[in-house]
Amino acid sequence: MRNVITRPKTLFASHYLDVRVIGSDEAIATQLRESGLVTVDGLTSRKAILAFASRLMAITPHPHSAPDGLTTILDTGVHAHRAGFAGLGSGELDAHTERAGVPAPPRLMLLACLRTATEGGDVLLADGRDILAGLSSHDREAAVMLAKPRTAYFGAGAGHASRVFTIHADNRVSIRLRQDGLARWSPIAQPYLPALRREIADCQHRLPLLPGQGYVVDNHRWLHARTRFWGDRLCWRALGQPRFSMARGFVPAPETVPPPARSEAG
Repeated sequence: MRNVITRPKTLFASHYLDVRVIGSDEAIATQLRESGLVTVDGLTSRKAILAFASRLMAITPHPHSAPDGLTTILDTGVHAHRAGFAGLGSGELDAHTERAGVPAPPRLMLLACLRTATEGGDVLLADGRDILAGLSSHDREAAVMLAKPRTAYFGAGAGHASRVFTIHADNRVSIRLRQDGLARWSPIAQPYLPALRREIADCQHRLPLLPGQGYVVDNHRWLHARTRFWGDRLCWRALGQPRFSMARGFVPAPETVPPPARSEAG
């Protein structure tokens, strides 16, 4: 009998839930609580994206969003070189969380693809749980320093003094990050950024999206990025607060030795 070769599922397949199935909202909520990531399909129009987003979250506006809360993500041809606008260009987009420069970033992000690029434009996702575990194992000092309050300042003049890892009193963890021109770092954190970037690169998973496909992430857990692209790529994004309960942050991996808990806001 011929041996059967079992190939690992892609990230999309391993986190996929059919949003058209009755009761899928509860399944999505459960999966977001557990793994922080759900992949979906069938989002073939702006109307469908808005309807699905509204099922899961109370949509919060973004400075670049339309009145309905959806943000059109495409190469505008004029924003690429402005700090904070890299998502509206065609270049590589560094790993980040959404709205890191506000005191309370939205918990959920939905991104759906309507039109693929001619080449490139793949999503890159990294689980903050894996990043923290890797730092704890390979460079614990980096994990400790990047969890110290006020070691990072994200945003422009009205930004937010914060840190990469917030260790809550119950030892759950939240992550926030940006790596563009609107990120400034304390001298005590600066030396540990290369270690952080190495862990992010090691933890990234490539997620090519076809038209109608998308994903929902816990924005306090997963970092997302994008490869450079060529062509007329079009996506829509929604941010918001979940319409279901989610405990603060995520549970660290069992092998993680987290930095000491801090009571200050993240």
